[in-house]
Amino acid sequence: MNEDKRLVWDLPLRVFHWLFALSLLAAWLTAEGGYDWREVHFYIGYWTLGLLLFRIIWGFVGPRHARFSNFLKGPGEMWRYLRGMLGGDPVHTPGHNPAGGLMVVVMLVLVAIQAITGLFATDDIIWSGPYHPAVSPETAKSLTALHHANFDWILIAVGLHILAIVLYWLVKKQNLVGPMVTGRKPAALVAEHEAIQSSELVKALIVLLVSAAAVYTLINVAPPPPEDFFF
Repeated sequence: MNEDKRLVWDLPLRVFHWLFALSLLAAWLTAEGGYDWREVHFYIGYWTLGLLLFRIIWGFVGPRHARFSNFLKGPGEMWRYLRGMLGGDPVHTPGHNPAGGLMVVVMLVLVAIQAITGLFATDDIIWSGPYHPAVSPETAKSLTALHHANFDWILIAVGLHILAIVLYWLVKKQNLVGPMVTGRKPAALVAEHEAIQSSELVKALIVLLVSAAAVYTLINVAPPPPEDFFF
């Protein structure tokens, strides 16, 4: 019942989380699908870039548990958390714990690398990113190689994320998936002053519009392909 639970994860953050996961899956499937899916793959990349920009802005202006300042900790705090976990006396955090917060940033950085390099990438046959003409062929080749290699690191990060969820469920008997759907955690785990009171939807809509406009502008101001570009 809701009176036994308190709101921790705001609705925009939850929607972002699941759309982000679906975007990574769709990007992988369309990349593996060959040339027939390459155009779709590019549009998924633009979509993911918009999600990424939304999350970065939301990390500064969103509710408390969405903000980077709430879960990014220094080495001392990280060591204290890990020592508590290993010693069976973990530090309580209603939102992201220090290790989880670090993983959030790692994932955002990896996906940012993926999205940005995709803007310059080329398959050397038909499809190229919108900013491919802005760099030399050698640079485009290097960025394309990084685009391919970086996805392996994204898969590793996703695997670690899933492993952490499973371990929390098996060892600590905590369900991390449910709260990312409902936004609520048991009141026993969240003090009243630690709960959020609102998902701040109007602010989220403004951030969404800004993010969408920024990505739209970025893609549409890209340099045109050279005249001899084969298409």
